[in-house]
Amino acid sequence: MSTPPPPPGSARSAAVVNDEIRELLVATGGWLYGQTRDRYEVLVAEWTAVAQAESLRDGIVEAA
Repeated sequence: MSTPPPPPGSARSAAVVNDEIRELLVATGGWLYGQTRDRYEVLVAEWTAVAQAESLRDGIVEAA
């Protein structure tokens, strides 16, 4: 099974989280039930937040 999410404040990149999502899907054959479904939902929420933060950060850097 995948590793638990990092503690708050220790951000991983969207690419790292995306890789973990892919690994989970491959490991389960694409079938998500119970704890694997819960883990998938946590990872997707983490990926969404990190991707948005990276997008905002990249936009600020480009504007500077």
